Amino acid sequence: ARVLDIARRLGLGAAPGGHGGEEEEEEKEEEEGCEKHREPLRVFCKEDRALLCGVCRESRAHRAHTLLPLPEARRDYETQLQAWLQTLRDGRDKLLEFREAEMRRNW
Repeated sequence: ARVLDIARRLGLGAAPGGHGGEEEEEEKEEEEGCEKHREPLRVFCKEDRALLCGVCRESRAHRAHTLLPLPEARRDYETQLQAWLQTLRDGRDKLLEFREAEMRRNW
């Protein structure tokens, strides 16, 4: 769920119109920027998995964390998601092959 939230925030499939209060709140946050500082969200904190503005980035809470520019974070997560998706596809293919073999054996 967190990965999907991050993907939506980074523009990887945000649904137009929103489907629920939480998504509408996220879209509102994106438009307005940081809830606390009203600054644009420009970096991604890997430890907290959160989007940060310039003020939050410099805060004590995130100073020692690994921070990435949004385009770089987006590429990293796209790569991870594609790898996970491929793993799932491979597993599905193996299960389908096994199912087919079992059906042939039963006949």
